[in-house]
Amino acid sequence: MWNRLIVKMSYKFSFEKLNVFIDSKEAIKSIYNITKLFPDEEKFGLTNQLRRASISVASNLAEGTSGQTNKDKAHFSTLSFSS
Repeated sequence: MWNRLIVKMSYKFSFEKLNVFIDSKEAIKSIYNITKLFPDEEKFGLTNQLRRASISVASNLAEGTSGQTNKDKAHFSTLSFSS
């Protein structure tokens, strides 16, 4: 995580510079790697649910920044937190 301080990047969207968004992308990678190790019988059960939930965090953060009002932004932040 320290490399975030060193690397200066240009961002296309405001949510890309949020630490929580950066961390959520790392969490997605971790979840995918962990769920690869799950048994085949969990492929469409727990594996699928964990993967969709992890993607939901980043997706809701991204969608929330495009909200027209603070209420919209808060709604998507809450959805992201819930995921």
